[in-house]
Amino acid sequence: MIEARDRLALIGAGPMGLATAQLLAEHGIDFQGFELHTDVGGLWDIDAPRSTMYDSAHLISSRKMTEFANFPMRDDVAEYPSHRELKRYFQDYARHFDLYRHYRFGAEVLSCKPLGGSGDGWELTWRDAGGEHTQTFAGVLIANGTLSTPNMPEFKGDFSGELIHSSAYRNASQFDGKRVLVIGAGNSGCDIAVDAIHHGTVCDLSMRRGYYFVPKYVFGKPADTLGGAVKLPMALKRVVDGLILKWFVGNPQKYGFPKPDYKLYESHPVVNSLVLYHAGHGDIKIRPDIDRFNGNTVHFKDGTQADYDMVLAATGYKLDYPFIDNALLNWQGDAPHLYLNCMHPDRDDLFVLGMVEASGLGWQGRYEQAEMVVRYIEGLRDGNAAARSLQKTKHDGFVRATGGMNYIDLPRMAYYVDKATYRKSVCQWIGKLEGASA
Repeated sequence: MIEARDRLALIGAGPMGLATAQLLAEHGIDFQGFELHTDVGGLWDIDAPRSTMYDSAHLISSRKMTEFANFPMRDDVAEYPSHRELKRYFQDYARHFDLYRHYRFGAEVLSCKPLGGSGDGWELTWRDAGGEHTQTFAGVLIANGTLSTPNMPEFKGDFSGELIHSSAYRNASQFDGKRVLVIGAGNSGCDIAVDAIHHGTVCDLSMRRGYYFVPKYVFGKPADTLGGAVKLPMALKRVVDGLILKWFVGNPQKYGFPKPDYKLYESHPVVNSLVLYHAGHGDIKIRPDIDRFNGNTVHFKDGTQADYDMVLAATGYKLDYPFIDNALLNWQGDAPHLYLNCMHPDRDDLFVLGMVEASGLGWQGRYEQAEMVVRYIEGLRDGNAAARSLQKTKHDGFVRATGGMNYIDLPRMAYYVDKATYRKSVCQWIGKLEGASA
């Protein structure tokens, strides 16, 4: 059991780490924060050591649907803010809630090792400018993000040009005068392909499967602000939203995009209209999956081939918690199996924050996850009945809150949830924990 005098270790000062830090401080729970970078913001600070930002990167959700409820973005911030605006937002958030004083910056966590069973403490080792240090903490909260370790596929053959992952992409000048192939048509892949169109001599886009494309604006308003006005069953919502996409997007297959082999919302949609615009104008050619490389030549699985100077793999990221043994996180398959994506079934001194993804969840949905965890820690400290009930529930079985959605079988979907189902479950626990402590 975590007692009032015990100090926790919090790893990460990105959005999830800052939300957790603010809640821990508000609830009087002692903690020490660790952040690899010299400032807050996580991957949204393009200068951070493991940032995967690029110059043209913006939110794919609108600011009103993404911001923290307790700290709205300024009115002069764009509807879809750039990474520069978001860096300032998180700095302002940290200053407003006086969070900087809780962190050691420039501190890379090297290892987290339990000293025994739940409640026996953890030995944490980190490295900073002064060397390596080790300290014992009562518990560990991991909030180091999910988008920093590249998922680089293996390809048959060898490519003699420049082969990079999108994590190494920073600005469009990297494409100047080059024949470019972008592999992967997720949100980053489509953004980067649009950059390459304007700077390279050729830009092709290789896709393994089809995607549903969503415009950023519908009827002059951010598209994601319109979906919650009327609650519909998923089957009906698919029909209605599918019709809206046909009206505003049309049929991407006319431009060469493959047809999705899954239903709407069974994977994250692509929020990008420009790639469709350029495909319709012949500025970009859609290619199938890659078969093999041979020098500068890329052979595709439909038997076609083309020559390129650069291949950029926008193939996503892998969950990675390199400072802790996977077995300690109850890792199964492509992700840890944690109750509501954050709570270990058997330990009350180890939590993973931010390992959750859903269309429209925003940072507020993640804040609620952190609030549930912090109130649970507080409830165990105070011995309230709601905390004991949650302790039993999380021990009894793995709950991911998919809402019955049949998400496609990909590693990046292993921690995907249904927003409504997830937030309902989390907020119910918050209400119970809050009521028990009143």
